[in-house]
Amino acid sequence: MKRREFISLITGAAASPLVARAQQPAKTKRIALVHPSDLATNMVPSYAPFYHAFFDEIGRVGFVEGKNLIVERYSGAGQSDRFAQLARDVVDTYPDAITAFDAVIAFYCKTATKTIPIVTVSPDPVAVGLVPSIARPGGNLTGIAVDAGLEIWGKRLGVLKEVLPRLSNVSILMTTRGTWEGPYGSGIREAAKNANIRMNGVLFESAPDEAAYQHAFAEFERDRPDALMISESPIHLQNWATIVGLAAKHRLPGMYTWKEFVEGGGLMSYSFDLVELGHLIGHQTAQVLSGTNPADLPFIQVTRLLLALNLKTAKSLGIEFPATLLGSADFIIE
Repeated sequence: MKRREFISLITGAAASPLVARAQQPAKTKRIALVHPSDLATNMVPSYAPFYHAFFDEIGRVGFVEGKNLIVERYSGAGQSDRFAQLARDVVDTYPDAITAFDAVIAFYCKTATKTIPIVTVSPDPVAVGLVPSIARPGGNLTGIAVDAGLEIWGKRLGVLKEVLPRLSNVSILMTTRGTWEGPYGSGIREAAKNANIRMNGVLFESAPDEAAYQHAFAEFERDRPDALMISESPIHLQNWATIVGLAAKHRLPGMYTWKEFVEGGGLMSYSFDLVELGHLIGHQTAQVLSGTNPADLPFIQVTRLLLALNLKTAKSLGIEFPATLLGSADFIIE
């Protein structure tokens, strides 16, 4: 499903002074940006800077959309059962590079082509089976590892336990069964086991919409978890308002993987910064457009993780953050 119009707000990066000063590459390049969800609707306003950062980095080496860069935008509309066909459709257009903002879509793109360079954002790319090595990815795929290894889930559970000392049962929203049953889900379950916490994965059989999330929270009621977590899928970010609203309605403390949820009323998050991520994936994409072989371009590991806390939401849930946690928080929303 091709969406050429939905990111028009982000092309202002072309006016950046950095772009104006950059040396212009002679040959026009064409890239395909592939996102698993539809960014045209229901998106937090603070997500736009991610794209500004992305295009700023590409502009640093002189690639400017509308001048010497053709950008084709594709959306999976949250329908994971169509990702494989979407990847094939993108590959059939033979772009100079593919930037896939999702590890599952990147996997399908890699399956569909062994020659077109692919840049992606992924949880531990070795653990999820994208590449054999972060330092030497080989093949035609490189990108950004956003969780510095699956141990991030153990850290998130540790923060949850600081806030909820009696924590013993957690439900996690996952978008695909394959992800939950594969190495990524296995790593999360292992982290929960090590923390002596029972982890229940709630999975979506089709594209999650408001009704699907309502059904998921009804399942939470039956399982009676002590807290909620969500996977790092951007599809959840598209539905942030629905998730945060349902968590408040069901009085479920939530540990989110995006700070933007906390800004919108979620309890807390421990994750990477979206703007920094935009710069990093823009850098990798620019390297590939400039001719660097993805096989020789190590994955960049995001190591700076940010803790965000929402005091108003904590008060509404009768929760008091420990002083040590407040002292270490990067963002406190009052």
